[in-house]
Amino acid sequence: MLVNSSCKALEKRHLKNPISVQFNESPLDFEKAKGLAMDIAKKRSEDPMLLAWYDKKAARFSPSVECCDQEKPSWLVYAESRGADIIVEINDLEYVFAFCGSTM
Repeated sequence: MLVNSSCKALEKRHLKNPISVQFNESPLDFEKAKGLAMDIAKKRSEDPMLLAWYDKKAARFSPSVECCDQEKPSWLVYAESRGADIIVEINDLEYVFAFCGSTM
């Protein structure tokens, strides 16, 4: 989905305790970034569940939800409201992945 320009743009201050990663080897695409984020999440949780993601270069995010907050992007609000407790931020917000690592 294309980012809705009426929604709040992502800022680093929106992320709660992010795990920040700089990946400078070879070009980084979405699938490689997702795999890297999953590997990091698996070090924190046995079975992390990906709740939401953001791809700045492609101007995409998931899930595709309507804006419901004036302070944060809707996909991040969605993830937080469903228990996201592992946030992996890659290359200064180029990619962000929100996982639930806790057992519900």
